[in-house]
Amino acid sequence: MGLNKTLTKLSRHLAVNRSVVAGSWQLKRFSSDSKGKRPPIVCNFNQPPLSESLPDLPKAVYSKAKLEENLTFVTKLHNGIRVATEDHFGQFCTVGVMIDCGSRYEVAYPSGVSHFLEKLAFNSTVNYESKDAILKELEKYGGICDCRSSRDAFMYAASALREGLDPVMKVIADAVLRPKITHEELTEAQETVRYELESLHSKPDQDLILMDLIHAAAYRDNTLGLPKLCPEKNLLIIDRETIFTFLKNYYDPSRIVVTGVGVNHDDLVNAVKKYFIDARPVWETDSSIKVNADRRYAPDRSVAQYTGGLIQQKCEIPAFVGPSGLPELAHVVIGLEGTSFTDDDFIPLCVLNMMMGGGGSFSAGGPGKGMFTRLYLNVLNKHHWIFSATAFNHSYIDTGLFCIHVSATPEHVGKMTEVIVKEMVNMAGSVHPEELWRAKKQLQSLLLMNLEAKPVVFEDIARQVLAHGFRKKPEAFINLISRVEEEDIQRVARRILSTPPAVAARGDISKLPSYGSIQGGLMGLQTAPTNKRLSLFH
Repeated sequence: MGLNKTLTKLSRHLAVNRSVVAGSWQLKRFSSDSKGKRPPIVCNFNQPPLSESLPDLPKAVYSKAKLEENLTFVTKLHNGIRVATEDHFGQFCTVGVMIDCGSRYEVAYPSGVSHFLEKLAFNSTVNYESKDAILKELEKYGGICDCRSSRDAFMYAASALREGLDPVMKVIADAVLRPKITHEELTEAQETVRYELESLHSKPDQDLILMDLIHAAAYRDNTLGLPKLCPEKNLLIIDRETIFTFLKNYYDPSRIVVTGVGVNHDDLVNAVKKYFIDARPVWETDSSIKVNADRRYAPDRSVAQYTGGLIQQKCEIPAFVGPSGLPELAHVVIGLEGTSFTDDDFIPLCVLNMMMGGGGSFSAGGPGKGMFTRLYLNVLNKHHWIFSATAFNHSYIDTGLFCIHVSATPEHVGKMTEVIVKEMVNMAGSVHPEELWRAKKQLQSLLLMNLEAKPVVFEDIARQVLAHGFRKKPEAFINLISRVEEEDIQRVARRILSTPPAVAARGDISKLPSYGSIQGGLMGLQTAPTNKRLSLFH
């Protein structure tokens, strides 16, 4: 008790000033003088100054690598497979395969083959009896694996320790070229896809469904308009013969790029020769595998045909549960034909996309979160009944799709569509120098930050080599972004606004304006007074 009283008493006479003065902490103790005042008594606790190095520290060792030495090496093997590598520092590497196939090539097949293959990846193979055997092999080298499909590409990849390059490539090659696809695995894939579809339709988040719908509206019944998600009616149609026919036709060496980040180029080339060339695909060695030889299943070489159009699904969308209190929302996506990633206007369109930006009405904001983009300033900040508005730019080798996804309660669908049409037309108007500068810097920082991760670098190299045969360095894109001017933004905006719109809507959309009204608004607002043209929506 005596010690506690003493400490309590002392605390009343001590005050700590938490500011560093000349490298010292000041502790002020007040004591009464003869006049009743309490002059401070300063006690200094010496700290080493920040201007000097700490004593006895070992010298720092800096990397001697130069940026220009970090080259991307590409080798084309005799059978057509391309091998691309880039050396990176660190104990781990990312290696894998990218294949020129995906849902856009399923015109002769039941839609959903790619969706099934994504779920069947890294199961039993010729050399590994089960998925567990594959995971056990990867665990020896601290490895993880993944498979992902998109509309225009299929990717198998793994990250592991450098010394595990050879066995990891054996696993990947087996997963790509020598899967067993047993009856049990096919049944499990069917149930997984079924559950995924049910889950998508039972959640308030509609992004994946709407992206399928807007592509279907933009490319009616061709290439990119074919569904990425397996339609429920095809769950029992897709069988083993269908899948192996697809694999035989599309997993061809000429469509394959094997990529490694953080590996030696010659080591990867040797592994590819051993496991991708010397070891043959299972459909060539296993006589029990049936493959349909009909020529109509041969690789589709069609060029995407942008059509525009309207797709609407009137349904009840689940509301958000929990404390958010969000009501049932209706969703509308308005798209225009964009540019391919080989087009000269690709970079200006990417800058325009960043300038539009957007997000949800409950975003936390902060630096780099896009709170100064047009869809925030002109849409979300001014119309409280709009819950989200986001711009997207999808680019492919032969076309592109620029779109804005917006959501609100059903009674505001008409006004919401009107607001977005007006905002899309304003893209061709004047551009403030500050918003252009901000969009360019945001795009540059996003590009560089993403490329700090080896898996992202892996995908960037694989996609560029698959499309062009070589890889452009990030510096080239940074320079192209910095050269974008106001005239470039206006030109690309006028270009995409001249195309017929694609519209996808889902939910309670009884108040959605007609397709003709939306098209007329996008075309007429560029030359006519705003108030007059907006009457199309009333």
